[in-house]
Amino acid sequence: MKHILTRRAALSTLGSLGIGGLPGMSLAQSGPGVATIVIGLAAGGATDMAARRLSEGMRGAYASSVLVDNRTGAGGRIAIQHVKAAAPNGATLLLTPASMMTLYPHTYKDLGYDPVKDFVPVGMVSTSEVGFAIGPAVPESVGSLNDYLAWIKSNPDSATFGHGATGSGPHFLGELLGRLLGVKMVQTGFRGSQPAIVDLLGGHIPAVAAPLGEFLPHMKTGKIRVLGVTGANRSRFLTNVPTFKELHIALSEMTEWFGVFMPAGTPAQAVQQASAAMKSAVANPELVKAYAMMGMEAGWSSPEGLSDRLKNDIKRWQAVAEKIGFTAQS
Repeated sequence: MKHILTRRAALSTLGSLGIGGLPGMSLAQSGPGVATIVIGLAAGGATDMAARRLSEGMRGAYASSVLVDNRTGAGGRIAIQHVKAAAPNGATLLLTPASMMTLYPHTYKDLGYDPVKDFVPVGMVSTSEVGFAIGPAVPESVGSLNDYLAWIKSNPDSATFGHGATGSGPHFLGELLGRLLGVKMVQTGFRGSQPAIVDLLGGHIPAVAAPLGEFLPHMKTGKIRVLGVTGANRSRFLTNVPTFKELHIALSEMTEWFGVFMPAGTPAQAVQQASAAMKSAVANPELVKAYAMMGMEAGWSSPEGLSDRLKNDIKRWQAVAEKIGFTAQS
């Protein structure tokens, strides 16, 4: 049975997330009057929607008002550098995919920030698998990864894929997939996954690597065919799509987590208060359901848990980058 959820349904669910429906929403006594969650990806994508739902859940519990600020560009680095430079007073938070903090140190020579030294972990809010999909530019007869491999070998100029940020997890997925299949894949970075999806649907690029939730709203149309997903087991959101492991593609663990950080020097009280508000929001059944409609598994971790995950993943990706000989960009 297919488990495909539409963005319209997600928006309907999200609209029901009023402040009164969330537990622990008494007005914050000592938090900032206005807090801002900064993200480095474009509006309309799964990360943007997740940030907006989190902001609703934290409103009142952490700050009187919690806004979302989309600062796109440089693969998300502009947003991260903005938060790094923000006053450490608890008013500015960063919601980011893991790869911008764990992969980027190995894919950019001049990153402009240190993920460990320049930020204080607040907590993790969700995880998502990554998928590789093809669109209308690829013949309808191509329905599996083996079919796709045969097609690009016959059409080498079409061995290209798009992704939401250069140096990100989906970018690495496409690069690694090409190497393991024995073909040279040419990558194109966009300002977020949604612009890449738009070009995929328009037939301007043949394939896209992105978090699974970005594909879900378009699956019923038949215009997008997901060929494989990361993870040890099939995703409950697309049970008919095999994992790369099933396809005997030895990709490194690619599950993308989404975490919240504050500028280094932020008082511990503010960090703990924000973390507590996040924990309450992420535990709310309506938010869990809304995240699921975006292909995300809601799940909170403590600041200490996120700190450990961050450091471990930075080391893990360093080993992967060295193994495949990835050259850091400027």
